[in-house]
Amino acid sequence: MTRETLQQGVNLHFYCHLRARHDGMLVSDWLLTKARQHGIGGGSAFRAIACFGRHGVLHEEQFFELTDDLTIKVEFLLREEQAEQLLQVVREAGVDVVYARSPTSFAATSAS
Repeated sequence: MTRETLQQGVNLHFYCHLRARHDGMLVSDWLLTKARQHGIGGGSAFRAIACFGRHGVLHEEQFFELTDDLTIKVEFLLREEQAEQLLQVVREAGVDVVYARSPTSFAATSAS
């Protein structure tokens, strides 16, 4: 038997370039590190295989060549107050990222 507690919260996504840096770290690593330092229970980074941005230029991963312009998405499932706290940390640090946030429901399965 499993017991799940459904929580209401925020799905917070940050988008940055693969090789983008802030304070000497990759932005994706910086975001995950800061989230962990602020007690956030988990986050994930995903690399795009193809993307285009506001300028409409298509970037694709090629077999013989890796492009620096591909996008990394760093994602968190958070309570509202955690999302606000993390966004404030990012803003105060002046990190150059695009983000999206949307309401979500989430739960973890566990055996009892």
